[in-house]
Amino acid sequence: MSVIRPAPGADVRPPPAAPELEDIAGSVRDGLEQVEELIGRWLAVDVTLIDRLAGHILGGRGKRMRPLLLLLAARAAAAGTEPREPELLAAVVEFIHTATLLHDDVIDEAAERRGRPAAHRLWGNEAAILVGDFLYSRAFQMMTAYGHPRVMEILSETTNAIAVGEILQLLHCRNPGVDERAYFEAIERKTAVLFAASARLGALAAGREDCEDPLHRYGLHLGRTFQLVDDVLDYRPESERVGKTPGADLAEGKPTLPLIYALARVEGEERERLAETLRRADGSRLPEVTAVLDRVHAFEDTLRLARLERDRALDCLAALPPSEARTALDRLARFACARNY
Repeated sequence: MSVIRPAPGADVRPPPAAPELEDIAGSVRDGLEQVEELIGRWLAVDVTLIDRLAGHILGGRGKRMRPLLLLLAARAAAAGTEPREPELLAAVVEFIHTATLLHDDVIDEAAERRGRPAAHRLWGNEAAILVGDFLYSRAFQMMTAYGHPRVMEILSETTNAIAVGEILQLLHCRNPGVDERAYFEAIERKTAVLFAASARLGALAAGREDCEDPLHRYGLHLGRTFQLVDDVLDYRPESERVGKTPGADLAEGKPTLPLIYALARVEGEERERLAETLRRADGSRLPEVTAVLDRVHAFEDTLRLARLERDRALDCLAALPPSEARTALDRLARFACARNY
């Protein structure tokens, strides 16, 4: 069966990225513009609900980290040659990521996403889930259009791992018994694997099989860095800058690493109060919980691990030839660790 490429659709370009990312993305700015054009084309469909709901979340102020990563990886691996349509693959990973966000927000009963009301709050849970399914299926159409069997293999494994990660997170919800090992298993599947796939697909687009493994490992470490920093920022007022309510993870009953550390370091009545806060998903206790996490160095140690993951990501870049794109990948890992939004 032939694959139909959609006609040009609505412009869903997000507001400009923050200055740090804008600077890092400079060498692939043309590619990112093509990605936005492709997103608009492949989003085009004669169903108003899909157009509005998907455009609502895709037009938010997301960082486009995964498309940026894929394009930089493709340029870094290509070493001066022209990679094959990395922009199409970058649009694919953004569709997959966006589909997971739509589903996540329904599960978490989130109020906001990317500075806007969450899609399910505007159109309902059923519509948000179904449009997420549409984006998944559209992504697989785009993979078929790309015409490389390895793309389907990589991303089918990745989407399966993401689904398992979501299930693990659901099982961990409101559970004060979750330990560090279980936490890392969940974030690797839920978050890091799509970073890893994005970087690997960059090498594939460049035709550099020898670069796939180091870029895959770079993406895993980058994804872990990103999630660890996110888990700290969730407790900070700075999270409001990206439209997130501080303490959202606590209010959703998610045992992220800072809270896991604190539960392991306090005893008696204090531990029971923390555990009960998590079991009840009581966001009103955010100031009290934050004070405890600060006192037992939970944030400090989470950021220490983020720096370790950043350094591991940087080590992976040694396998790539020197280039402007490799330098940008270096800066991207440092940004992921040092950001305050």
